[in-house]
Amino acid sequence: MQDKITQLLSDIQAGSYKALARGITIVENSLPGYEDILLQLSNRNEGKLIGITGPPGAGKSTLVSSLLKHWTSNGKKVAVIAVDPSSPFNYGALLGDRIRMNEFYNNPDIYIRSLASRGALGGLNPKIIEITDVVKQAPFDIILIETVGVGQSEVEIAGLADCSIVTLVPEAGDEVQTLKAGIMEIADIFVINKADREAADALYASLKIMVHQKATEEREIPVVKTIATEGKGIDELAESIDRYFADFHSHTEHKVHLLTEKCWQILQAERMKDLNKKQISEELATLINEPGFNLYTFAKNLLVQK
Repeated sequence: MQDKITQLLSDIQAGSYKALARGITIVENSLPGYEDILLQLSNRNEGKLIGITGPPGAGKSTLVSSLLKHWTSNGKKVAVIAVDPSSPFNYGALLGDRIRMNEFYNNPDIYIRSLASRGALGGLNPKIIEITDVVKQAPFDIILIETVGVGQSEVEIAGLADCSIVTLVPEAGDEVQTLKAGIMEIADIFVINKADREAADALYASLKIMVHQKATEEREIPVVKTIATEGKGIDELAESIDRYFADFHSHTEHKVHLLTEKCWQILQAERMKDLNKKQISEELATLINEPGFNLYTFAKNLLVQK
């Protein structure tokens, strides 16, 4: 098994999409060998990690498609991790990469993987950190994560991505103040998509005032208007991304917080792996009506037994 994992990672680093797909599947579903893959990952940070988030209907997928055209025309190799809502029946992604981005399906410079959110509150997949680390082993110039768009709880992307793009539409103008305390706080770049609609200029002016008030001596958050369906504003957005990375200051605080939480989850899972939930349920069903039953004593005894 160890030799197979070593070979798999070597193939991923050499640019094999087949090996990358296999590696992601093993890690996402915790199949045999997934721990060996994670333990052998190198700390590679060559690909620029970009997150695109925003409310449903903001046109994130269309924006991604337009960026892909721009980047590939400039010789970039791009990976897209598209996190979709989950099916309530099998936890698979309800929207698939071939449906939304089928024009790129056979492009050798683009790798697209759809993941299900599986109920994750942050708008991401519960294994997104591990999956992203696997993708980072491959020779991509850009790794782009497009999230479900569930609202303010989606701030997890700020800890994962090097650059977070918040996409809004003109109709969101009345929501800017409400969003301000949550999703608005994570933006490195704001995009007003569908900018040919009414109220686009009003939202633009409102955002410009907001970012100016929050500007530091080093930087003011860019606000870019796009019409992704027509490819308008995409060059300006790509330039804003390039400028951001030229002046990039790593979000160490965000990353440390996210990785601390992830490490805590790993430790919890490891400590609990010998506990059987069904067995606990059966024991509780027997004990729950006994006069001296105490849940906290019961839980403490389980930990001692472990």
